[in-house]
Amino acid sequence: MDLFTLAAEQSPSGKLLADRMRPVTLDEYIGQEHIVGAGKLLRRAIEADQVTSILLYGPPGTGKTTLANIISHRTSGIFVKLNAVDASVKDVREVIDQAKQNRTLYGKKTILFLDEVHRFNTSRQDALLPAVEQGIIIFIGATTENPFHHVNGALLSRSTLFQLQPLTHEHSLIAMRRALADRDRGLGFMAIEAEDGALEHLSRMAGGDIRRALNALELAAVTTPPEASGTVRLTLEVAEESIRRPTVKADESTQYDVLSAFHKSLRGSSDAALFWFLHAVEKLGMDPMTFLRRLIVMCSEDIGLANPQAMVQAVTAMDAYHKIGWPESKYVIAQAILFAVESPKSNAIPMAIGKAMEAMERLRSAEVPMHLRDTHYKGAEQLGHKGYMYPHNYPGHYVDQQYLPDPIKQEYFYEASRQGMEDKISQNQQRRRSSGRQ
Repeated sequence: MDLFTLAAEQSPSGKLLADRMRPVTLDEYIGQEHIVGAGKLLRRAIEADQVTSILLYGPPGTGKTTLANIISHRTSGIFVKLNAVDASVKDVREVIDQAKQNRTLYGKKTILFLDEVHRFNTSRQDALLPAVEQGIIIFIGATTENPFHHVNGALLSRSTLFQLQPLTHEHSLIAMRRALADRDRGLGFMAIEAEDGALEHLSRMAGGDIRRALNALELAAVTTPPEASGTVRLTLEVAEESIRRPTVKADESTQYDVLSAFHKSLRGSSDAALFWFLHAVEKLGMDPMTFLRRLIVMCSEDIGLANPQAMVQAVTAMDAYHKIGWPESKYVIAQAILFAVESPKSNAIPMAIGKAMEAMERLRSAEVPMHLRDTHYKGAEQLGHKGYMYPHNYPGHYVDQQYLPDPIKQEYFYEASRQGMEDKISQNQQRRRSSGRQ
């Protein structure tokens, strides 16, 4: 028998504490005041039993399923729950068929709650769409993954999206103290004295996951021998034995977000860039190569010729990673990251690419000027392929002549900034342009 089975058997109902204490009303619901606080849209809809199709998006343990459970207690309609992990298209169609009968025969609406909707592939989500569009079912989806990545666009557009925020340790403290005081559903039937430090530890280690905090509290309570007086004393030491630091799961959305935070931090904060890189690799288990590739791109996109050595550092770091592996290469990679962040910045290269691409799309054709065409064969001059001026034969190894096609011959794409080494390039550009066409 495991400890969680023991905890369940010693409870009044045979259920775990987190299940017994699951809120059934909005007044019991903890957190997410921005969407279910007094006067908020979703709260008004739930209280009036006027919920329309919605998507609940947020990390695990933020109350998505609990909110759906509250809706099931408030509605006068039929509430059906499916989990996308094991539900099939056949299951969905059966719910839709039954919903048609409920509406036709009994005048009742049907609410379908689909947990982990991101696990449904496109074809299974498509099976829902006609019923949602026709109002046959009211759809409630819950997902931990970014819905813009994993939910059918048509289904997403027909649902109101509510984003749930991560809960804090203060929310877990509220839940645990409520459970300790509740005699009917909680642990109030036991004589428990919990030290503040013990509850504080459980709440912080749970990382905002109320279910985890409550399960740890119950485990501590049922496995701690009572004193002679019958009191169960929960100390910090007991709490430390009852919960361990959670394993962080790097889902696809989290990986995108962390990589985005890393790149944006490279533009402005050495501390943040280093933190996000180490957090991703050490805590989330992400591949260092993902960040090395992004770093190399950034060295052109955000630094460029303002400090060309940043690219050298980044490529060297990638080479070091391939040759010596992790974790030894973390020092070389960290050096390259810090070098990039502290380098002068310029986005002149992506700007030049954008201008050149725009010009390319604008032109119907790009005729090579005659003097730039190939002349290695006999007869080239007869075709007019002549007139090229070899720059090294002129002062400063530069000569003013046309290099671009005629329609865009006066356009400039690369405009060097005044940052770092690009300042010298900028001055050189100005000198050339003042003497004629670059």
